[in-house]
Order: sequence, then C-alpha cells, then structure tokens
Amino acid sequence: MNAHTFTLSIETLDGEATLAAVPALADILRDSVANGASVGFMNWNTSADYERFWRDVANGVASGQVILLTAHNDDGLVGTAQLHLIGKPNQPHRAEIAKVLVHSRARRQGIGEALMQRAEAIAREKGRDLLVLDTDEHSAARRLYNRLGWTEAGTIPRYALMPDGADCGSTFFYKSLA
Repeated sequence: MNAHTFTLSIETLDGEATLAAVPALADILRDSVANGASVGFMNWNTSADYERFWRDVANGVASGQVILLTAHNDDGLVGTAQLHLIGKPNQPHRAEIAKVLVHSRARRQGIGEALMQRAEAIAREKGRDLLVLDTDEHSAARRLYNRLGWTEAGTIPRYALMPDGADCGSTFFYKSLA
C-alpha cells in the first residue's frame, strides 16, 4: 500500500504577500469556525468579516508587530500561525502566539507542530524568550502544546464563546525559551 506523503513548507509572509493570501487565509478561518473552533468569530460571521480580519493582520505584518507564518503542502495554503511581538517597554522579552489554524482537510499531518516550532525559532531570533498563548479549554491543541513543552498556567471559565454561542473557557499557556 502506498501512502501519499505531502511536501510541507512553512513561509513567513510580508504585508503584501499577506494581502495576496487573504482569500486562502479567510477560507482557513471560515473552516475553523465551521468546525467549532473558538477563534474570535461566530457562526454568523461572513466571508467579508474573515477577509477584513486578515487585512488587519496584513497591517500588523507591514508594521512589524506581527509575524505571519503559513503552511503549504501539495494542496496549497493549509495552515497559519501568528507571532505577536510585544512592543511595551517593560516586555521586550515576550511574544504571543495567536491563531494557530490548520484547515480540516490537512489536520493530523504535523502542520500545527511545524508552525509552532517555526514560531518558537523566530521568537528566539527576535530575542524573545517568553511565549504565551491561549486556547479553548477543550481544544485538541492543548495536547499539542503540552507535547511541545508548554506549561498550562490555568483556565479562565467563560472567557469567550464558541461559534454557536455556548460558553468557552480559555486555557493559558507559557513557554520559556531561555
């Protein structure tokens, strides 16, 4: 039996490339919400809402505050993650990982792990040695973050809503790169 293997590449997009990728990024976000991910959007959000979000991310990328990673395999753009560089004078050592999303057609292929490892490497390159993130308390991503050596700081109940309006607790994680 021949198993199909995918070629995976992780890219860092600039502001212009992010704008060009908005339709594919919006599709990944739409797919994540449709599959129940609590990522800031509701079932009633539209493609225009998702595209507006990614255009705002492109502005953050262009300003240097956000590093946008994309994962590509034989099917095209299938995953994304953001590294937010904290610009506060008292937090030059810290960054936040946000919106680690993998399209449902490409899950369980190591894409989320590859995105996380690349984000951590870039954080080190940028002099950041403390990373933070949060995720839905029932998310499969919790297993990934634990496996990658992240520490759970705790869960805040009712922190957000699921796309269907149900309450969602958020579990916060941190990882020291020092």
